[in-house]
Amino acid sequence: MRLFTEEKIENLLPYDGIAEYSGSVLNGDGERRFFDALFKTIDWKPDEVVIAGKRILTKRLVAWYGERPYSYTYSGTTKQALAWTDELLELRTRANSLTGDKFNSCLLNLYHDGSEGVGWHSDNEDCFIRNATIASFSLGAERRFLLKHRRSKETITVQLESGSLLAMKGETQTHWIHSLPKSVTVTEPRINLTFRMMRD
Repeated sequence: MRLFTEEKIENLLPYDGIAEYSGSVLNGDGERRFFDALFKTIDWKPDEVVIAGKRILTKRLVAWYGERPYSYTYSGTTKQALAWTDELLELRTRANSLTGDKFNSCLLNLYHDGSEGVGWHSDNEDCFIRNATIASFSLGAERRFLLKHRRSKETITVQLESGSLLAMKGETQTHWIHSLPKSVTVTEPRINLTFRMMRD
């Protein structure tokens, strides 16, 4: 059974970075299989953020995996990477093939519906290799994704369809921030996998 398809890759950014959106790279059967397996087998936990000294648990669920027990600190909390599952290894192989990079870790997010999103931020923590590619798979509900230039404030919008891959490369995290806005019209769950390159 063929689980992957090839689509034309498009750079969304006009300057100061590369965000290549390749559309759907998983066919329907493969996409559903991955979503169901990840939904059931990933060790999902509420995300934790520290705001004004208070620890807050989000409705959105997260999980952190890698080829080593990497520590990842953001929003005032630290996560320890779990060992790869079979589905994560399969998707990592595909991300490596599509981007030409070699990923060693993955942060997953589970959004139950459009009432859950993520505000403006960039993924530029010191634990990551500087200017390394981040490969983001989307499974489930289609969601609107925004990129905004730090200086010019120019904003780019893309609809992330189920089975699609968005690869943010080069200086994108330096010059652009991104968000997943909430939406009252989205009633289905979405799983997002962001494959990354941690420093050894």
